[in-house]
Amino acid sequence: MSATTELRHLGKHGSTAKRQNKTAFLFLLPWFLGLFVITLGPMLASLILSFTDYNLLQPAEFSGLENFSRMLGDERLHRSLGVTFTYVLVSVPAQLSLALALAIVLDRGVRGLAFYRSMFYLPSLLGASVAIAVLWRMVFGADGLFNDGLGLLGIEGRGWISEPETALGTLITLNVWTFGSPMVIFLAGLRQIPAMYYEAASADGASRWRQFLSVTLPLLTPIIFFNLVLQIIHAFQSFTQAFIVSGGTGGPADSTLFYTLYLYQRGFGNFDMGYASALAWLLLLVIGAFTAINFWASKYWVFYND
Repeated sequence: MSATTELRHLGKHGSTAKRQNKTAFLFLLPWFLGLFVITLGPMLASLILSFTDYNLLQPAEFSGLENFSRMLGDERLHRSLGVTFTYVLVSVPAQLSLALALAIVLDRGVRGLAFYRSMFYLPSLLGASVAIAVLWRMVFGADGLFNDGLGLLGIEGRGWISEPETALGTLITLNVWTFGSPMVIFLAGLRQIPAMYYEAASADGASRWRQFLSVTLPLLTPIIFFNLVLQIIHAFQSFTQAFIVSGGTGGPADSTLFYTLYLYQRGFGNFDMGYASALAWLLLLVIGAFTAINFWASKYWVFYND
């Protein structure tokens, strides 16, 4: 091949590569637009607003760290953090435990597996909707279906969502009920565990409980870790359930005042957008801290094949 022919061939190849790069960029352009316009742009704007006094009606005025210093004396903020931490630390382990238990049951070859998997997954799709929150409020109200069921057993009911002692418990129950998504992921993980491990353990005389502790749990720890991180992030961002059940107040007595609900009240109730932006960044830091702690602790309990 002559030098001229080779240069011509390289030129054609380079031209083709450029056209392919342009085509790839055009396909990626909507994603980049969404990233900068819908995600990074608003994040940068909220970061700037967190250092300002802004009420939507007047131009923003720079206030430095005043919004962050206000958090130290904000008692409702402290209560909302307590409510949210309780919600996350109770509902997430309970949800994952239920999801894993049902995944193990379904993994044993239940007839109609596809039907049960779909039915159990539905709550994850509907749990954060307004309709389910309204239904939950009706079920656990003073005249709701839950009290009707207790009445059949001769047990006197109560206003579960109208009393501070039990209101948060109904929202925790709702989050536990949306176990479908982690259950499906657990089920997929269980299907990847080789059967020969169970056969070897059975040959050594291990009971089913010992097989679960020594085989299933260690090999499933990467899936548990994945579900744990996702569900903690999701729980911290919960909003709709508390807003609908409490009528947007976080009551009774701030017992359902989720952090996101308090952020909404400050931003869209009091039009204190500067402070609300600072609250949003605090939430980001809290979620980031929990995620970092999970990744740090994972080296002590998560086991990979290698």
